[in-house]
Amino acid sequence: MARVVVGMSGGVDSAVTAFILKKMGYDVIGVTLKIWDGNSRCCEIDDAAAAAEAIGIPYYAVNAMGEFRRHVTEPFVQDYVDGITPNPCVECNRYVKWDRMLSAADTYGAEYIATGHYASIVELPNGRFTVTQADSIAKDQTYMVYKLTQEQLRRTLMPLGKLTKDEVRNIARAAGIAVSEKPDSQEICFVTEGHYSEYIEDNYEGELPGEGNFVDEDGNILGRHKGITHYTVGQRKGLGIAMGYPVFVKTIDPVNNVVVLGDKNSVLSDVIYTRENNFMSIEGINDGEQIKARVKIRYHHPGEEAVLTMDGDDRIRIEFVKPVRAATPGQSAVFYDENGCVIGGGRII
Repeated sequence: MARVVVGMSGGVDSAVTAFILKKMGYDVIGVTLKIWDGNSRCCEIDDAAAAAEAIGIPYYAVNAMGEFRRHVTEPFVQDYVDGITPNPCVECNRYVKWDRMLSAADTYGAEYIATGHYASIVELPNGRFTVTQADSIAKDQTYMVYKLTQEQLRRTLMPLGKLTKDEVRNIARAAGIAVSEKPDSQEICFVTEGHYSEYIEDNYEGELPGEGNFVDEDGNILGRHKGITHYTVGQRKGLGIAMGYPVFVKTIDPVNNVVVLGDKNSVLSDVIYTRENNFMSIEGINDGEQIKARVKIRYHHPGEEAVLTMDGDDRIRIEFVKPVRAATPGQSAVFYDENGCVIGGGRII
């Protein structure tokens, strides 16, 4: 069978991916992308190398620190300074992991790459590729890969889409793979200690926005905030202000260094917009055309029924049947059809 490069993170999912593909007869090579500076996470390479040895496949570590810094960590910091909440995993998948792994595949003469994402890739009757939700919805990761291109999807295998996490761990135990009990990684892989705001303070080269005012929706001053990089739309906890009733971050104004607070109804939206859109199951939406979809506005959001309309150049208008809570600029809105296939997605503006 064909040769495949498996992205090995040092965790159980990618190790089992490599094991399954080898059992299927693929010529498997394990690769870890080194995307962090220093040696703080060197154990991931050790774990991945040990798993590759247990499975009986060749293994290589590939330097991708420059790409990771350029496409992920630097934009992450700048977005928070600009009052936007970024989605670093989405950008990393599109511009770092897939690009770098496909480059490695070309180097090693491999036709495919593979990852341990809980999702499945399907080729549709129209000839396009998309991802469809995992059987285990609790672990589904289609939201994180909606930005992949057709060429990236065509050359990718995702064998875990039909499995549960318990089944994956059982496979690892039976195969004698040491990382079978390793905990899942945290959401922001490069923030290994402390709060993300501390990472921003340590890595921003300019002067960070300082303290400013909390205001209500009418502009009345309610108190002082400690800097806009500490907040995100929809946030309720950690505001450090007592109003006698729950308040939420409604908007962040970086120009005036203001954080607007409101009650729980103030963060509801029935219409939002996206840019930087990418389509999977279809080529796009024509002007004036309307498409029904279920739209997720964050990773753990179950999704809400909506109508999509192209509204000007690269801007999609999303009108929800029921209002959604805390649609956050910088996060992703991902569109699904009735079969759980990704139609596409974009960045919330």
